[in-house]
Amino acid sequence: MATAVSPLAPASFPDLPPVEGVAFATAAAGIRYKGRTDVLLLRLAEGTTAAGVFTRSKCPSAPVDWCRKALTGGKARGLVVNSGNANAFTGKTGAAAVKLTADIAAKALGCAPDEIFLASTGVIGEPLDATKFEGVLQDCAGRAADAPWLEPAKAIMTTDTYPKGATAKASIGGVEVVICGIAKGAGMIAPDMATMLSFVFTDAPIAAEALQAMLSRSVKGSFNAITVDSDTSTSDTLMLFATGAAAAKGCPRIDEASDRRLAGFRKALDGVLLDLAHQVVKDGEGARHFVGVTVEGAVSASSARRIAKSIADSPLVKTAIAGADANWGRVVMAVGKAGEPADRDRLAISFGPHRVAVNGARDMAYDEEKVSAYMEGQNIDIRVDIGLGSGRATVWTCDLTKEYVEINGDYRS
Repeated sequence: MATAVSPLAPASFPDLPPVEGVAFATAAAGIRYKGRTDVLLLRLAEGTTAAGVFTRSKCPSAPVDWCRKALTGGKARGLVVNSGNANAFTGKTGAAAVKLTADIAAKALGCAPDEIFLASTGVIGEPLDATKFEGVLQDCAGRAADAPWLEPAKAIMTTDTYPKGATAKASIGGVEVVICGIAKGAGMIAPDMATMLSFVFTDAPIAAEALQAMLSRSVKGSFNAITVDSDTSTSDTLMLFATGAAAAKGCPRIDEASDRRLAGFRKALDGVLLDLAHQVVKDGEGARHFVGVTVEGAVSASSARRIAKSIADSPLVKTAIAGADANWGRVVMAVGKAGEPADRDRLAISFGPHRVAVNGARDMAYDEEKVSAYMEGQNIDIRVDIGLGSGRATVWTCDLTKEYVEINGDYRS
């Protein structure tokens, strides 16, 4: 793992309250790392519903395959996460490892294996020795507690430099419910559904179908709108669990995502997912700048998103930002290569409050000194007006530094 904490990291880990019906414990199983926790077991109350979105990579990990199948039941009693080994590209050995892990966890929690969800993160292509979970998960089950959330967030880290968490409260039918989430991710981040790993929990009584609909919608503007290095992981997993414990306080059960009583919950969920997604970008390997790329005036929202992604993924744009260089020519390049409708002579480009180009040429009011000073800041906003329509989208990214190469060059060493 990287040793220096990202300069973009929050000042501290947030104070996440307990979620009734959720208990957890971590352990050091020696999967890859020495002297740190690398396994997380979460126990979920009976009746917990589940939703999930997973990588659309054509080379998914064995845990992703397992979760997709388990999710058809819509119920969950446990979650096991390990770091250090992704159990991806491991063939029949990987499939056997997830089955053994689920069996061990199910025995520890007293439930069926298909009520256990699994996630792994770390090196690809190395077999995962699931026998290391023997005894470890039983011990975790015996000491599971509802706090502190910092420990689960730390146990799932790989090259992350800080643990990531977020929380929010909402009202359903006049009853307060809580949402808590943790995430990990720093490299191999260009999610095609979610992030590398993220798990969100609520005590609201919401049916699995409604949870799934909300999660699938919310991910579009959060985890699916970030990129660190344009690489989509084999292990991307985002799951949302609802224990239903708030029903005891009079919270009504929600069966449809369109239920108007979910308005506040949907907004709170969006906020938690966006917060976690931003934290992933701010922990981008070697990152020194957090960058928002907003494209407006495109022919459609989807076109705007593809253009914004082209800019955010460009190594040339990202290295210019690393060097505090307002090189708007690289932005023009990225717009042009996106393959979306654009008119060179209608483009307008701004870095923060400074418009640097308009109508296909440098802005007459461009002030190099002022723009350069802006580019030295940690938070950079790039805005591009295509000038063809009303489509708008934002993608968040970070700069690309020498440290990214060093971290990934040494990853398996």
